[in-house]
Amino acid sequence: MEETKPLTLTEAPSSPRAVLFVRQDILYDFLKRLWASPSARVGGVIVLLTLGIALGVTAFDNYDATRDSSLPDRYAEPDCVIGYVRARLSSSEAAIPFSEMTCKHPFGADKIGRDIMRRVGHGMSVSLRAGLIAVALSLSVGTVVGLVGGYMSGWIDSVLMRTMDVILAFPSLLLAVAIVTVAGPSLRNGMIAVAITQIPVFARLARSMAISIRNTEYVMAAQSVGAGHGGILWRHVLPNSLAPLIVQTTLGLGTAVVETAALGFLGLGQQPPFPELGKMLAESQQSLASGKWWVMVFPGATIIMIVLGFNLLGDGLRDVLDPRLKK
Repeated sequence: MEETKPLTLTEAPSSPRAVLFVRQDILYDFLKRLWASPSARVGGVIVLLTLGIALGVTAFDNYDATRDSSLPDRYAEPDCVIGYVRARLSSSEAAIPFSEMTCKHPFGADKIGRDIMRRVGHGMSVSLRAGLIAVALSLSVGTVVGLVGGYMSGWIDSVLMRTMDVILAFPSLLLAVAIVTVAGPSLRNGMIAVAITQIPVFARLARSMAISIRNTEYVMAAQSVGAGHGGILWRHVLPNSLAPLIVQTTLGLGTAVVETAALGFLGLGQQPPFPELGKMLAESQQSLASGKWWVMVFPGATIIMIVLGFNLLGDGLRDVLDPRLKK
């Protein structure tokens, strides 16, 4: 096995091999500090679990929402593990042994016999996809607006920031409801509405970073050699603004999932019969009143798990990327 030759002092520090070693050290240090954060560990595991379930369900389960019903299974209780645990806790002599239990509906079934576990998996995929697209749109637009306004200052900054202030004057969910009501209820319009409500958050954060960076020595040096505004923003201002933007993106994903579910709960998001977590919560209100707790608990717990995972991961990333907290 060939032994790796260590870098020597005579080797050019800008060579590809030297740059590769430096990048590996930076990545190793980042992952080490990220793993040292308890919130990052827990949040990362939850996020990876939810993403894996969402990708696996959509890849291996060909779901047909128009045919997903079985009236004989109407309001079937959760079986398999949950049913066995409930039977053991009840101390009933008539409890079915675990070996004889079926796993037809691990999360139970709803009012028309649709399997809740299957619908939660596809609803999770819809919520995550909607949240990712909405945050990507708001991150792209908000970052451009904030960096341009903060770097250019003057009347450009005033016009851009006053526009952001107008959007911030409305409660985010109320503004999203108004936009979807005008544009028409659909998942696409819901994603656009959620993205619009989050643009000011990224714009103000990017603007604050641009203001603190525009008077630094390396930016002034780039200006002195004739670099254009676009090149300075792309090569100097944006890379040094990424750390807080990454943290805000992670936290914004949780907010986007909640707002998407809220629009679905109001009937303004994904339209039936296709599953969506917020819509499932709305459909479960009558079932909960009649004691069918599983119809609401599992979609609600899924939303909580997704939001908790992104929030914990965002807190961990903030602790790792903040240079003031670095030992």
